[in-house]
Amino acid sequence: MAKPLPSARDRIGAVAPKLVDLTEKVLFGDVWERPGLSKRDRSLITCAALVALNRTEQLRGHLVRAETNGVKRDELIEMITHLAFYSGWPTAMSAATVAKGVFEEA
Repeated sequence: MAKPLPSARDRIGAVAPKLVDLTEKVLFGDVWERPGLSKRDRSLITCAALVALNRTEQLRGHLVRAETNGVKRDELIEMITHLAFYSGWPTAMSAATVAKGVFEEA
């Protein structure tokens, strides 16, 4: 399993404290805690959206979170492969490169 990345507070807290506050309290403190989806499902959905939107910087941390939430590496790679046909080959190739780096850092 990949090692956790520095928190948003550690990375950008001094520059954007309100954004970090909303991230911690609203996004992860409320939205991610809603009972309608498991954290595992939320992680898979979030990673898929980040792949499709080519948001590789945010993808790295969410791949780590996905593993913590029970998504297996082969499932993450299968999701990336599947999305190549929906979001485009370049987005999948970029995401696979990010995933490789995350898996190697573990």
